[in-house]
Formats: sequence, structure tokens, C-alpha cells
Amino acid sequence: MSDQLNPEVSHTTNQSVRPKNYLVESILVTIFCCLPLGIVGIVFASQVNSKFDAGDYAGAESTSKQAKQFMIWGLIAGVVVLVAYLAIFGVAIIAGVSTQ
Repeated sequence: MSDQLNPEVSHTTNQSVRPKNYLVESILVTIFCCLPLGIVGIVFASQVNSKFDAGDYAGAESTSKQAKQFMIWGLIAGVVVLVAYLAIFGVAIIAGVSTQ
């Protein structure tokens, strides 16, 4: 029961789990979706392991969340641009076919 009242005990158990760094996902977003947001995701993803190894567990967790956030934003931006591209050229093709 004393462990439940002491927040330091529960905090130390979370320190042994390395947060996900999202490096592979950020690289794929950079290549296929959105270059600027993917690069920012790679920068944050590359910092996760070094912060964790240095003992900065809160910093590693925060950086992991930021890497995930930029990776998701890049993925969404890539999908939006792709849909807009297909919509614009789809309308142009349909308009070209209907005039002939």
C-alpha cells in the first residue's frame, strides 16, 4: 500500500521501458509523403535513444511524442496533397474527355 502512495516508486518502474522512437516511420514519411515534416520527425526520432541512454527519461518520452506527432502530420499532409492532386487532374481529364 505504501508503494501506491509514493509516486517515485511507480515512476521508476516506467524508466526501464524505452519509448518508441518512430525513426523508420519518419523516414518513410519523408520519402513518400511530406519532406519537411518527415525531416523534423527524423530529427526528434534520432534524439529519443540518446536521451534515454543519458537518463533523461522524461525528455525521451517527450521527444518520442513529438516524433510521432510530426510523423502523423507528415502522413496526413501527404495524403491531403495526393487527394488534391488526383482531384485536380481527375477533373481536368473528365473536362477534356467531355469536350471531345
